[in-house]
Amino acid sequence: MFLLNYQDKKLIAAIHTYQRGRDKGGVLGKVQGAWGKLRHMFWTVISGSDISRDATIAVSARFPHLTGVVIHHDAVVGEDCMIMQQVTLGQLASGGAPHLEAGAYAGAGAKLLGPIRIGAKARIGANAVVLEDVPAGATAVGVPARIKAQS
Repeated sequence: MFLLNYQDKKLIAAIHTYQRGRDKGGVLGKVQGAWGKLRHMFWTVISGSDISRDATIAVSARFPHLTGVVIHHDAVVGEDCMIMQQVTLGQLASGGAPHLEAGAYAGAGAKLLGPIRIGAKARIGANAVVLEDVPAGATAVGVPARIKAQS
C-alpha cells in the first residue's frame, strides 16, 4: 500500500534528480543523472506510466492514479495541477506539446494533444480530446473538446 500512495511523489522526485544532474554536468552531474534515471525506470515500471524524464513538471503537481499516464518530453505541468489516470499529454504530427498552467485539472482518460495551453484552474473532463487552447477557469468536455463553462 505504501508504494501506491507515494509513487507519484517518488517518480517526480526521480525526474527532478535526473534533470538536476543533467543540468549540472561534470562527473557528479553524470552520477546524479544516472541515479535519477535508475529511479525513474523503477518508478515507471511500478506505476505503469510513461512520463518523460525531460518533461517540466512542478513539484506540487499531483497524480493520484499514475497508471497509464503518458507525458511528452516537451510538455509542461504547472504548480498544483492534478492529472488523473490514463491521461495523455502528447504531440500531434506537426509537433509541440501541451502546457498546463497552475491549478489545471485533467480528468481520467483525457487526451491533450499538440502545442496547446490549458489556462490556470481550467478543467478538462474525463475522456475529452483537447486540440485547442482552454482559457483560464474554463471547463472543456467532449470529443473534440468544447468549452462548456467558464468561471
